[in-house]
Amino acid sequence: MTQGQVQIGQAVPDFTLPASTGGSILLQDYKGKKLVIYFYPKDNTPGCTVESCDFRDYNGQFKEQNTEVIGISPDDLASHDTFISEFSLPFPLLADTDHTVSELFGVWKERTWDGKTFMGIERSTFLIDENGVLVREWRSVSVDGHVQEVLEAAK
Repeated sequence: MTQGQVQIGQAVPDFTLPASTGGSILLQDYKGKKLVIYFYPKDNTPGCTVESCDFRDYNGQFKEQNTEVIGISPDDLASHDTFISEFSLPFPLLADTDHTVSELFGVWKERTWDGKTFMGIERSTFLIDENGVLVREWRSVSVDGHVQEVLEAAK
């Protein structure tokens, strides 16, 4: 972990990002509820679509656990709007175009794909409790079965 990166057992510093719902979302908007934040590399790509649709399909069960879900990627709001519309996503997607929040959570990393090295999101999910404290993290996520595991942790 890098210095300044959020760690389990610590309060997550408040942040704000532009949201697909219009305006901006602040972390403090979720005080009193649990919050799942999933970071994903790119809208409308196979793994990200499956993961987002899994969160969509389980969204009602998360709400039953007093838990909200938000997705964060470096895509802009126009891309998020298309993604939400195409797959009927019922939760906000936040645009971290300058990767500030991704760096706070330590998910903005050097990656390699098809022989090319670049900076990008390492698929990761975080569970924050009702008081804004990070209680669980899943890094380098494999999509299959992941959302069900996060839901169990939220219970």
